[in-house]
Amino acid sequence: MTSIAIVGAGYMGRTHAAAWTELDCEIVYVCSPSGATLTEAPGAQGVTDITTVLADPAVDIVSICTPTPTHRDLAVRALAAGKHVLLEKPIALSIGDALAISAAALASERTLMVAHVVRFFEGYRRARDDVDAGALGTVLSARARRLITKPDTAWWYDESQSGGVAVDVGIHDFDQLNLFLGTPIAVTSRSNDELGPIETTVDYASGAIGQVLTFADLPVGAPFTTSLELIGTAGLLDYDFSADAPTANETNSGVNSYRLATATGSRSETLSALDHYTRQAAYFLECVRDGTDPAYCPTASAVLALEVALAARQSLVTGETVLLEERA
Repeated sequence: MTSIAIVGAGYMGRTHAAAWTELDCEIVYVCSPSGATLTEAPGAQGVTDITTVLADPAVDIVSICTPTPTHRDLAVRALAAGKHVLLEKPIALSIGDALAISAAALASERTLMVAHVVRFFEGYRRARDDVDAGALGTVLSARARRLITKPDTAWWYDESQSGGVAVDVGIHDFDQLNLFLGTPIAVTSRSNDELGPIETTVDYASGAIGQVLTFADLPVGAPFTTSLELIGTAGLLDYDFSADAPTANETNSGVNSYRLATATGSRSETLSALDHYTRQAAYFLECVRDGTDPAYCPTASAVLALEVALAARQSLVTGETVLLEERA
């Protein structure tokens, strides 16, 4: 049985623990400053020092679910100790830290995956499959939105800890835009409030244009809501999701609809209510057991999404378009 250590006992720590438990993995440690245990990890030992976790040869995987500024230190230490690492997004708050984590994974020959869980939502998975199959032809534009209630975690409101709305929330959709549109070259954001709505336009080297609407101040009790629209030379794709509760889990879905329209016909369906966190953990576990890189969710994509998110935050501050560095 694969042994897991959860680092961080907050909302994401509980979420990761529930996913690993669903997969019948053994959670042996929960590490947090308080040493608290989690009901989602029955039998796990609560510890306050990650050194205890990393020194135990029985630990195979470390799930890091802590505030983003801690990611570099924790991930680099875990990889150096020979552990596989599932790291919550964003990968870091600076490109330098992100690249250091990536380099540590390469040097360790262990598996690292940044938990961009949106890639495992059924609607986004379906969109990726259809685009990869050529159903839309060349994708010309993408429009995404993500609307949430205010997080109830105090540290999240400190931008030096969370990166702010554009980085912590918007990064999900920047990752999707990059996936479908390619190499981003310029980012322009505007908002009249720090919690949004934030409107961001991303220009791509191909000439494609992406737009993201991000809002983190829905009324308490309002459903988590997200959507994706892709327009291509051969068709149109729409995905809409909202939850019956203010959580981002498909098992609570109120709306979970997908539509593809092309010259040869259209397809509309209501998608199955599945737990994307469990699917994410299952995919990572498969990569670890097979000794393969997580090609479905590569580290380079997490770094690129961070670059766009940081540019969006900079644009909000300066009121100007931010040009991204050219890439070979």
